Amino acid sequence: MAGLMSLGLFVAAGLSLLAGFPVAFTLAGVALIFALLGVLTGTFDPSFLGAFPSRIFGIMSNETLIAVPVFVFMGVMLEKSKLADQLLQALAQLMRRVPGGLGLAVMLVGALMAASTGIVGATVVTMGLLSLPTMLRNNYDPSVATGTICAAGTLGQIIPPSIVLILLADVLSNAYQQAQLRMGIFSPETISVGELFAGALLPGLILVGLYMLYLVAVAVLKPAAMPAASQEPADRVTFIALLGLLAGPLLLIVAVLGSILMGLATPTEAAAVGATGAMLLALKQKQLSLQTLRAVVYQSTRVSAMVFMILIGASLFSLVFRGFGGDEYVQSLLSSLPGGEVGALLVVMLVLFLLGFILDFIEITYVVIPIVGPILLAMGIDPVWLGIMIAINLQTSFLTPPFGFSLFYLRGVTPPEVPTVAIYKGVIPFIAIQVLMLGLLSLWPGLATWLPSVVYAGP
Repeated sequence: MAGLMSLGLFVAAGLSLLAGFPVAFTLAGVALIFALLGVLTGTFDPSFLGAFPSRIFGIMSNETLIAVPVFVFMGVMLEKSKLADQLLQALAQLMRRVPGGLGLAVMLVGALMAASTGIVGATVVTMGLLSLPTMLRNNYDPSVATGTICAAGTLGQIIPPSIVLILLADVLSNAYQQAQLRMGIFSPETISVGELFAGALLPGLILVGLYMLYLVAVAVLKPAAMPAASQEPADRVTFIALLGLLAGPLLLIVAVLGSILMGLATPTEAAAVGATGAMLLALKQKQLSLQTLRAVVYQSTRVSAMVFMILIGASLFSLVFRGFGGDEYVQSLLSSLPGGEVGALLVVMLVLFLLGFILDFIEITYVVIPIVGPILLAMGIDPVWLGIMIAINLQTSFLTPPFGFSLFYLRGVTPPEVPTVAIYKGVIPFIAIQVLMLGLLSLWPGLATWLPSVVYAGP
């Protein structure tokens, strides 16, 4: 009976989300309803709910999670600074004579903004508003244009400092400790945000390189799909001027990532450095005012409140799921699959990919990963490698038609004359590149584990 209740808990939550109810209140509300049903049927011990207040306290006092609102502030401030607009214009003008030059400029600026903001939705919408009209005006194929923007925007999922990686590091660290305790290791190791950032750096750069190789191939094989600019720009941009524009965001990325990877600052301290740097960049761009600051604080507060409400709802959901013994059923299921850890990993990755169609990364991270993470890590899977695989898998899911979140973000700012089918067609090659990246990581786990092992090597 308890097994059916734990299954029903997931089904009811999924149906409620599909019906359009708010995520945080759906997770908490469904969990409470099933907890009450469990008490009435004798399948749930109400003492489990006694741990909920301490879980809320743990979330609100978690030093790693404190970095989330500060990184959100940094990303929103950079979005308001109009820096992406100027960078895109400068790069596009310098590469105007090169077939596919505008597409390559969009990919470069998208990667830079992803590394600066770490917010997928903001990057997709910003790049869509800035670059899509220009690309269409220069006779770019709508599929190529929209696919490039979607792919560039989702790089914020994997390129540090990504909010996804911060949340994943927190959850995987707890899962890793649970896995070690199950194996009889009573002085468990942890993984840090810095280790996950270091692990994501090389795969993220390889992914950008593969995207750009694809765009170069399209420009060479189908020049009509990515033509060079037909008109001379009114304002010429020099290489020195471009370096001046690039210096600010590059210094910001080096300051934030460098301080974390070198152990000079915690993620929260580095986020504060990034937020201050973003304000200075906005001041340099003459975009910092009291009105702008008020808008940034308001938007950052809304996003942060949404994130933490989801975390609280997901925490109650997973607590009730464990109360029904759902984690034991999942462990039994994964352990009995053919193929051992490979079979279990494939099933989990497929489930996460499908859940990415209906759930955002926050819900998946805090509802699903705490359940399957300890089981996979107890099988001997490296936690950093698993975290990068999950991040790229979700990134692929957010790109995949017809439910990918990035497609919805871009559709919202795409002119009516560009059909939705064109967006779907445009992202397919980038999805293939994502799958290729997952394959490369499977064959060579060192792509994710080598840099953390070097940077965080013991004395």
